[in-house]
Amino acid sequence: MKFSVSSSELLKQLQVASGAISTSPVLPILDDFLFSIKKNQLTIAATDLETSITNKLEVMSDGDGTVAIPAKILLDTLKALPEQPITIAVEDETFGITITSAYGKYRLAGENGQDYPRIPESDKVDTVNVPASTLTKAINKTLFATSNDELRPAMTGVYVSLDFNKLTFVSTDAHKLVRYSFMNLSSEVATSFIIPKKALNLLKNALPQNGDVKMSFDKANAFFTFDDTHLVCRLIDARYPDYNAVIPVDNPNTLTIRRTDLQSSLKRIAIYANKTTNQVILDISPDSLTVSAQDLDFSNEAAEQLSCTYEGNPVTIGFNAKFLIEMLGVLESDEVKMELSTPSRAGILLPGEGEDGEEILMLVMPVMLSN
Repeated sequence: MKFSVSSSELLKQLQVASGAISTSPVLPILDDFLFSIKKNQLTIAATDLETSITNKLEVMSDGDGTVAIPAKILLDTLKALPEQPITIAVEDETFGITITSAYGKYRLAGENGQDYPRIPESDKVDTVNVPASTLTKAINKTLFATSNDELRPAMTGVYVSLDFNKLTFVSTDAHKLVRYSFMNLSSEVATSFIIPKKALNLLKNALPQNGDVKMSFDKANAFFTFDDTHLVCRLIDARYPDYNAVIPVDNPNTLTIRRTDLQSSLKRIAIYANKTTNQVILDISPDSLTVSAQDLDFSNEAAEQLSCTYEGNPVTIGFNAKFLIEMLGVLESDEVKMELSTPSRAGILLPGEGEDGEEILMLVMPVMLSN
């Protein structure tokens, strides 16, 4: 088997697929890309048995076949070559590979493609089409709030709930929570599942700016198809916590403030906060917000006063500055609203003005004030 292809085109597709390769694979062959050629179309696959990526590329070939090629050496070779046509020849008996470029020849050992694990296929699945830009937005707004606690596997992924024309993404690590919903989908399905963090990171980097993504799912896997790329991931088999139960309903106090003003202030004040708790204190009264922090161990303290709009009783509440800064960075509106009740209950962070067809709610647990 022998085929010719543009080195930069091949590198571009391999870099997308390489995200699925594990740093410590359970089988040696999982260090490889699977190359399959059929009628001048090259299909590249990579997997870690949990997440798989396949993409397609047109090539000039003298026949069909399949081979597993070591990923690292192939990627390093292509990165070191300037853009040019290259020819890859595969020995049918030994699976030895010869790459020929304008500079010379490079030989490496391949493996039998038949030994490569089978990539799951979408059979008997439910499907919904989602705009790629909306999916990118949903991932960017929720991925940061997932947990790293392997003892609670459900919270290490993003919970996705599809309710006919509404798709909701939820993530939480028990300290912060994000719920992002968008409407205007046309779907006849109502279901929910949990997508692992790694798959969403790969998807975020591979998604196009325009067009639709075909999102399919069954009991075990989720499938995302766009352009010539197909990503499959095994869903997290766990029960997601009842996140609605922790969102406080009655929040009589509402603070409205410019998002960038609050974020910049928090970044400065956080420098003086205790490095273990990152605690900043918000002292809120009508038309005035004082943001302060102190680290008694090192006699550091700082305070700033900001103008704001506030409706409700004066309140003093402590939060982890790192969480608030992160959340404000994900919101895009000029102004943000913070809904509060008491210093011991979670605060709700909302954009000042929502966009049509979408809703976002962020929740952050308070850091208890020491009297």
